[in-house]
Amino acid sequence: MFTWQASLPLTLAALVLGYLLGSIPFGLILTRMAGLGDVRKIGSGNIGATNVLRTGNRKLAAATLLLDALKGTAAAALAARFGQDAGIAAGLAAFLGHLYPVWLGFKGGKGVATYVGVLLGLVPLMLPVFAALWIGTAWLTRLSSLSALVATAISPVVVWFIGNPKVAVLFAILTVISWWKHRANIARLMSGTESRIGDKG
Repeated sequence: MFTWQASLPLTLAALVLGYLLGSIPFGLILTRMAGLGDVRKIGSGNIGATNVLRTGNRKLAAATLLLDALKGTAAAALAARFGQDAGIAAGLAAFLGHLYPVWLGFKGGKGVATYVGVLLGLVPLMLPVFAALWIGTAWLTRLSSLSALVATAISPVVVWFIGNPKVAVLFAILTVISWWKHRANIARLMSGTESRIGDKG
């Protein structure tokens, strides 16, 4: 067991690792490499997969989704080799890195893919649960934001009931932050003006 003197450097290292991995703006990098310009200048201005999809390039959007998820998985899983607390710290930092990357003036994405990646890194059995919630809501509504809100709201509760309270608290925190980042989407959902999956506007 780590003493606080030993665990503090480990936690700091996990935070740095997580943030650096999480702050890689794959959506921006991939769209520029594909010659599609700056994804921040189209649609919502977001660097995530949903906005990349508005370029009309589904493969690029899928690649963005995968890489944004895997950076969260890598951070959480690598750090978790040194203990659950380190994994939690790295997962939190990866999520915050995606939302607030230093390279982009702390203006990043909304973190849903990275949220899923951290979930996979810490509680792999939750991946199909999250996927079912997201896909089911998306199939019914074609609303990416609502799908994310539903899946992130329910996931911490499920994690708690499967017996992992520390990780459940982490995802409760990530959910609150994610909902805050989606506040404009929530307002549009309430007014009926939210863009649907596949819209380019």
